[in-house]
Amino acid sequence: MRRDLLELLKANPYPGRGILLGRTPDGRRGVIAYFIMGRSENSRNRVFTEKDGGIITEAADPAKMEDPSLIIYAPVRKLLENTIVTNGDQTDTIYDHLSRDESFEDALRTRTFEPDAPNYTPRISGMLNLCYDGFSYKLSILKTPGGHAQSVLRFFYEYPQPIAGAGHFIHTYQGDGNLLPSFAGEPVPVRLPDDIAAFGKAMWQALDADNKVALFVRAIQLDGSEETWIYNRYEKKA
Repeated sequence: MRRDLLELLKANPYPGRGILLGRTPDGRRGVIAYFIMGRSENSRNRVFTEKDGGIITEAADPAKMEDPSLIIYAPVRKLLENTIVTNGDQTDTIYDHLSRDESFEDALRTRTFEPDAPNYTPRISGMLNLCYDGFSYKLSILKTPGGHAQSVLRFFYEYPQPIAGAGHFIHTYQGDGNLLPSFAGEPVPVRLPDDIAAFGKAMWQALDADNKVALFVRAIQLDGSEETWIYNRYEKKA
């Protein structure tokens, strides 16, 4: 059963970082969305900036940036017909492996969850592929089994023939807490509308007002043309 993504977001004050991949009801556009949230001032001090067909995270106020590790990276990069989206620097790992004719899975087998004890935040990754007859996409999550720092679980999900009007949503945390509970289960099947511009705006409004930081949404046509929408909580200072 496909869920209502907006209701899922409204019900969870802290899903952390989230990836949505899918296909519009008309079947003619692939959809990508990625958002980040933050509880600390350092984590919230970020914006999305477009670069080289993708996006990077930057400090909204460089003077307030304390620790760039794990929060400054390129969430979205493009390589030929592939658009990569992740919640960390594994974007670059995937890009480099694809450049050597290796796979999405090969790349992520070299990585593990984030080294931010005791939460050990999962690394979530996705890739949307545009081919001559449509779209396909993949998702992955790398997580700790029960907080064990020396062990990793790697899950891969492949959607070679995505259903029109449907997508899949994966995020880092089940909710808020002093020890953040990692996402559990498979990517959540959700419904997608045709009006992605309005849907992106509704996603931004549905994210918790105190914790949301930035949102990226893109619709890719079968001919490769794109529309992109970016929502930032803050404006970048010079």
